Amino acid sequence: QVQLVESGGGLVQSGGSLRLSCAASGSIISFNGMGWYRQAPGKGRELVARITRAGSTNSANSVKGRFTISRDHAKNTVYLQMNSLNSEDTAVYYCAAERYRESTGWIIDTWGQGTQVTVSS
Repeated sequence: QVQLVESGGGLVQSGGSLRLSCAASGSIISFNGMGWYRQAPGKGRELVARITRAGSTNSANSVKGRFTISRDHAKNTVYLQMNSLNSEDTAVYYCAAERYRESTGWIIDTWGQGTQVTVSS
């Protein structure tokens, strides 16, 4: 089973930027998609952005125009570029390898361990 390791989190001031990386131990092209999720204190985990095997991307309305998901197949790595960060972006960010089924929609195959992003105002 592939393992996912996130990095790049940390403390940043409001308005700043961070780039998260998710390194996979195996090929990511075997998955239907790769996603970034986040979980803020006291809240559920939510999808931030996804990139499909075909290269299509989608993102949550709250991050549109500020966050960009990308990937490097040669490095088996997925990135999340986060700009114009604000306090509402404070959360633990998780990388996920996803599969798609017509009957169930997107399902998570593997989670990373998460990386903390804290935005100070």
